[in-house]
Amino acid sequence: MSTELPESTFSPPTGHPFKPSRRTFMATTTVVGGAGVAGGLFVAQDALGDEPAAEAPGDRVSLNVNGERHTVSVDNRTSLLDLLREHLGLTGSKKGCNAGACGACTVLVDGQRVNSCLTLAVRLEGADVMTIERLTDGAELHPLQQAFIDEDAFQCGYCTPGQIMSGVACIKEGHTGSEKEIREWMSGNICRCDRYVKIVRAVHQTASGK
Repeated sequence: MSTELPESTFSPPTGHPFKPSRRTFMATTTVVGGAGVAGGLFVAQDALGDEPAAEAPGDRVSLNVNGERHTVSVDNRTSLLDLLREHLGLTGSKKGCNAGACGACTVLVDGQRVNSCLTLAVRLEGADVMTIERLTDGAELHPLQQAFIDEDAFQCGYCTPGQIMSGVACIKEGHTGSEKEIREWMSGNICRCDRYVKIVRAVHQTASGK
């Protein structure tokens, strides 16, 4: 006895919507196989009338970055860090954890240090932003930058821009009375190379004017 299944001659009744029976559905699935099932997912979505996800709304934001006015059109979900790196080409601020836990992206907004990866760009209309690029005056380094070199306060250098920006704010805020105080107020900046002793020393040296 032949084990081959006879060719299907089923055709839907004219004028009626096609509603395949369980037998027809199983036969079709068997013939088409895995590729058909995968493809069927897309067909099913089309049949249900699903539409592609719409792009997120965008907006324009104007802000001062390192003394220059910029007006940029960005997605409402764009972080300040991505605005700086991807739109303005200021790559000094680093993307470390992208979750506000490492401090590599620290910049100053209106004089206050912030994690730029957690700060939405569209909320900074008219704000004044300073990044690591602004600290250098021509060929002359900022005193804290020079102190990092003098104290050998970096190794891989990835966290260094955020460490320096946080250190500048720490000095400005007056939280440099002791090494313990500096450590506390710099605790949001992680150094995976473990240069903490020298980082604290560089901040203390700069704050004391030595």
